[in-house]
Amino acid sequence: MKSYREIIRLVWPLALGMINNAVMQFVDRAYLARESMESLEAVLPASILAWIFMSFFQSVTGYANVFVAQYHGAQDEGKCRACYHAAMAIAGVSGLLMLPLWPLGDWILSLAATSDSLLARERTYYDIVILCGFAVYGQMAAASYFTGRGRTRIVFWVNLLGNLLNIALDPLLIFGCWGFPRLGIAGAAYATVFSMFVQMVVLVIAAGRETAGRKTGDERREMRGLIARILRFGVPSGAYTVLNMLSFTIFVFVTGGVGDLELAVSNACFTVNYLLIAPIEGFALGASTLVAQALGRKDTSAAEANAKRTLYLGVGFVAVLSLLVLLLNRPLLALFAPSDAAVASEFQSLGFILFVLMTIWQVFDAADVIISGALKGGGDTKFVMWWMLIAAFVFWLPLVFVVRHFNNTMPALWSTMVIYVLVLCAGTVVRWRLGRWKMIQLT
Repeated sequence: MKSYREIIRLVWPLALGMINNAVMQFVDRAYLARESMESLEAVLPASILAWIFMSFFQSVTGYANVFVAQYHGAQDEGKCRACYHAAMAIAGVSGLLMLPLWPLGDWILSLAATSDSLLARERTYYDIVILCGFAVYGQMAAASYFTGRGRTRIVFWVNLLGNLLNIALDPLLIFGCWGFPRLGIAGAAYATVFSMFVQMVVLVIAAGRETAGRKTGDERREMRGLIARILRFGVPSGAYTVLNMLSFTIFVFVTGGVGDLELAVSNACFTVNYLLIAPIEGFALGASTLVAQALGRKDTSAAEANAKRTLYLGVGFVAVLSLLVLLLNRPLLALFAPSDAAVASEFQSLGFILFVLMTIWQVFDAADVIISGALKGGGDTKFVMWWMLIAAFVFWLPLVFVVRHFNNTMPALWSTMVIYVLVLCAGTVVRWRLGRWKMIQLT
């Protein structure tokens, strides 16, 4: 069983890495807002669509982390190396499978674009980012090798390097500073792609130094079986990620029909929400790793204890930050509020109500995300997939459309998310306590 200090040592690089990514996206959009409002409008749908497609293969490849963690717990470093090679093979194939999604995404964007010029910017960003899928998957495969073995700091520093590089390249490529060409929204996409490529190269070189030249015949045979097992458990994990993102995207589109001011307030609050919930993904990955390592040692009691301690840390972290958001609601909302005093007052009032609702669901959302991560660490990926499908698409989204029909206000629509997260969290907790994940054999 890990102490709280040991868990924090494992989790903090993962949590900060997620915050890094959130800050990078924020800076990207801030620069594009200065370039033109049309670029800012275009980057949102283009990036969402690209990451919905890419997140499936990213999650499938990243599930190698669980296998590496279990073999590391069993002290079988040879199979850890085989897991890395299997993950790299999956990453390569995933990059090829992304190619048919290139024209499909262009077609989807054409259905929703409100003007030809906006569509052109959306397609420019999407086409560039979608073709860098191989870099995302290669990075994830190498990161899984280190994370599964508890070496999360190297992943954090490489992630930080890539994000700082992205932020540095943004003004050069978007505005054409210091002799660089002025590329606009394409510059933001190229900066993102280049930073991902750098992260992949550094991590693959680092992992290759530890795994190259050590493969045996048994490891080659083991790798083929590992590819099948990673896909068996990783595909439901990837579907879970896509269903989660897709349901939230549909909700955001529904809220767009309430009104311009209400949508602006909602988007501002979701921006703050993302900065709070992003590090929880790091706690979830930590829970998944710790549970898998303990199961590799055949120690289910340690798996339960480690997951519980990670849960306490993550929920406590979110609770404190959420309370700070409530206390600092006025200065935070002032960052997004319009200059007109009367409109700004209405903006602040609605924003505070949404912050209150956000604080309620944040705690339960954090608990659900972390416990879901622990279930993935135990191999219970089919449950998290099916439960997400049922809770989001059978329960929540129909409720959203009913509420929109009878009471189309932002607080009412946001209240459905509170109910949804409570239901989602309750089902996940019940599944964890039933302990069926203890009987699943991954390795």
